[in-house]
Amino acid sequence: MSVLTFTKRIAVLAPSLSPVHHQQTTKIRRRLLSVKMSASPQPLTHYLTVPTQPNQPVEIIAAPGVSDSSFRSAIDSSLFKQWLKNLQSETTGILATSSFSLKRVLIQGVDMFGYRIGFLKFKADIIDQETGQTVPGIVFARGPAVTVLILLDAEGETYAVLTEQVRVPTGKLVLELPAGMLDDDKRDFVGTAVREVEEETGIRLNLEDMIDLTAFLDPTTGCRVIPSPGGCDEELSVFLYRGRVNKEIIAELQGKETGLRDHGELIKVRVVPYRKLWQMTADAKVLMAIALYEMAKNEGLLPLKP
Repeated sequence: MSVLTFTKRIAVLAPSLSPVHHQQTTKIRRRLLSVKMSASPQPLTHYLTVPTQPNQPVEIIAAPGVSDSSFRSAIDSSLFKQWLKNLQSETTGILATSSFSLKRVLIQGVDMFGYRIGFLKFKADIIDQETGQTVPGIVFARGPAVTVLILLDAEGETYAVLTEQVRVPTGKLVLELPAGMLDDDKRDFVGTAVREVEEETGIRLNLEDMIDLTAFLDPTTGCRVIPSPGGCDEELSVFLYRGRVNKEIIAELQGKETGLRDHGELIKVRVVPYRKLWQMTADAKVLMAIALYEMAKNEGLLPLKP
């Protein structure tokens, strides 16, 4: 018999009992409920100290449903460690001054991509020391990523190579630049860019032909683009590849089916005239790449075309 069923039966009998007996059954009910509540597992907790606030340990807590292994993996992940490192950056870190302090982090979700963490969701309590208020701190961590603007000249026209993919978060098929997340802690941005292009378009590029457009940004920016800083830690390195091909290559690429099917990637290659690219899609990667490319070209920062 469960505790809940037993207490319900006591409740049914209670009206016919004397006041003394009624008090006794009430005590029994409270004791049983107390036992039931105390049997609930305590949340997983970890404490760490950051150099910027040595006397204020940070409490890390697992939300209900987060397993012990997921909790430990989250704390040890490069995603979480990089976020802590960003907080303490001397130039742009939130904790670089005494104006803010990190009190607590609630680990809410961990999504594994094979052997590694792909997505990490947590909530950070960062306190404004002057007002005592908590600043917005919901974080979707996915780490650094790369994207590539591929421009191919063919018979007097410049074409951009895009991918059309199923994007469940938007509920749409999205036309976008080839892109991908870094798979490990080596932070091989250009290597990842070349690999993603081959996986998503079938085009094999040489490392030495890649131009890092984000490298032209001011060093204080970290030389990467941050698409959605209000909710996500993602930082993008935007690369450029320029080449010359014949019109047959453009025709072969158009509508080509690619992607790692065993990873659920259902991709079609789309080739559009570059002059129309800015109107063809709302993909932020496309629009950012166009802006970086055009400004770098206007400033004379790009090497001569191959």
